[in-house]
Amino acid sequence: MRRNLIVLLMALATPVAAQQPPKLEPIPEPPPMPASDPAMDPEVRILKRGEDTVQEYRIRGKLYMLKVTPPHGVPYYLIDNEGNGVMTRQDVLPTLAVPMWVIKSW
Repeated sequence: MRRNLIVLLMALATPVAAQQPPKLEPIPEPPPMPASDPAMDPEVRILKRGEDTVQEYRIRGKLYMLKVTPPHGVPYYLIDNEGNGVMTRQDVLPTLAVPMWVIKSW
């Protein structure tokens, strides 16, 4: 009985041992990184207005955010949310800017 069991296990193990590992192909190289457009990089200017330090953030020359740091106080931000040049004050820099696109209207 024991001998039959050993023969049966050997018969089942033979095809598994005879299998060849699959032939693997090398991974292709990743595509090169796109060139950085210097016009899309944000430009930061630091100005002194009175005693306040003002940092202007621009992309393609368009002002989109100001960070005003008073000498004795907490910095606050003036942000152009809609792109129309009207700055609104925000005391804390938002961590999430929700897209405001119109998907469908009636």
